[in-house]
Amino acid sequence: MNFWDQQFSSDTFKYGTAPNAFVTEQAVRLDPCSCVLVPGDGEGRNSVWLAEQGHRVLAVDASSVGLSKARKLAAQRQVTIETEHTDLTHWVPSRPYDALVLTYVHLPAECRQAIHRNLAQALRPGGILILEAFNPGQLSRTSGGPKNPELLYPLDLIRHDFNRLLHETYGTECEISLDEGPGHQGLACVTRYIGTRT
Repeated sequence: MNFWDQQFSSDTFKYGTAPNAFVTEQAVRLDPCSCVLVPGDGEGRNSVWLAEQGHRVLAVDASSVGLSKARKLAAQRQVTIETEHTDLTHWVPSRPYDALVLTYVHLPAECRQAIHRNLAQALRPGGILILEAFNPGQLSRTSGGPKNPELLYPLDLIRHDFNRLLHETYGTECEISLDEGPGHQGLACVTRYIGTRT
């Protein structure tokens, strides 16, 4: 059982069942019935909510336990999501997507840029990326996130990763209040980024 299988193995949802607030704010940017790719969505809180808004969703995750809970949550909410159990370092998109949603997907430094660029290339021209992640200011906080600074994302790093693939329409580093299950609680330092595929 891998790390995330262990994290998701309880009956409760580590990050709750409600969608990420930034995702709900920015989802107005999506066209109706968009085809949305949601890597690293764990137990499915964002994927299921996006499906409830009428979008066609593929959740990709390395945790089979998380994906199983995501499918059960979708069934409870009477929507359908596609799921794919895979490691993002090996995942190859099979079709273009209208949107890419990345929330708190913190990747090792040695593969981060390659994965980010592979995911961005899965977007059709004009497709949108919505990203929220912890930035280095989070290291001193207890509200969630990795404690390895190499896994945290300053805005300049995100800009570098998506350079020449995406046109930035919004980017900021800010402090927010998180209320996302037991895993994300309290004031947090985050990076938010929105880009469109060039």
